[in-house]
Amino acid sequence: MSPMEVQVFGVRKSADTRKALRFFAERRIKTHFVDLTVRPASLGELRRFAQKFGVAALVDRSARRFGELGLQYARLSDERWLEKLSEEPGLLRLPLARHRHSITIGLAPDEWARWVDGA
Repeated sequence: MSPMEVQVFGVRKSADTRKALRFFAERRIKTHFVDLTVRPASLGELRRFAQKFGVAALVDRSARRFGELGLQYARLSDERWLEKLSEEPGLLRLPLARHRHSITIGLAPDEWARWVDGA
């Protein structure tokens, strides 16, 4: 069986992203980190998360950037939200993590532990 590998999308400034990377590092899990400030999430990638959790689950309504852009009053279609999230990683609930066909949004150590146990 091949060694476990996890993909983590986030930004280095995000405490939750750093916690996710530390979680996997402590368990010696190979992690492919995608820094969203360097390479924004593609619409296809975001759609994958939105299909499972819904677009609203991807939006961090408590993020400073959310308020700066005045989005608390925005009425956007799901597709427009995905475009906005791709352009503005500061609006995403981070980290986004993926292992094979499993995905998570935000801190999800219990789910990640299941991934590790199942590997």
